[in-house]
Amino acid sequence: MDDAERDDAWLLRAHAQGDPNAFAELVRRHRDRLWAVALRTLGDREEAADALQDALLSAFRAAANFRGESAVTTWLHRIVVNACLDRIRRRQARPTVPLPETDVTPAPASDRETALDVRQALLQLPMEQRAALVLVDVQGYAVAEAAVMLGVAEGTIKSRCARGRARLAMLLGHLRNPVTDGRVPSEKTTPSASGKESGA
Repeated sequence: MDDAERDDAWLLRAHAQGDPNAFAELVRRHRDRLWAVALRTLGDREEAADALQDALLSAFRAAANFRGESAVTTWLHRIVVNACLDRIRRRQARPTVPLPETDVTPAPASDRETALDVRQALLQLPMEQRAALVLVDVQGYAVAEAAVMLGVAEGTIKSRCARGRARLAMLLGHLRNPVTDGRVPSEKTTPSASGKESGA
């Protein structure tokens, strides 16, 4: 049987039954997306790497308990998200300031600055809203999938996303109205020569 014929559930069962290579193949298939979720949720590469390692170790040990009530990838993501949320809770008890995550791939300065703004804004959200937005808006999972991963109702995911997006809109408002001529915009429109405000 080649890799294409071995789906995730087959690999997980094979691992639980003692196949020494099955779990490694499962990780190879999904590591990039699991890493992206951990990184965006925690905002720190070292913390994300540790959380992902903890999560994969938990999944390795708990494979025999997988009941097939969701897709294997959904099960893996839930374990990763829970590992990240555990780290956030511990970090809130012992606050530290994470270094901004930087991308290895070169990008225009304006794109890098925008991406950094978005990441920093995400880190200011409550962890529940951040986790929901990372799954739905960043990783593109359906609300129903995100609900299973986070162990909450779909309505809760929708509510957390809505509140998180509203908060991000406030934090990132400057990205919608960039200043192109170097001047600091005033709160009112510039008065015209007649003494009336322009744009009235």
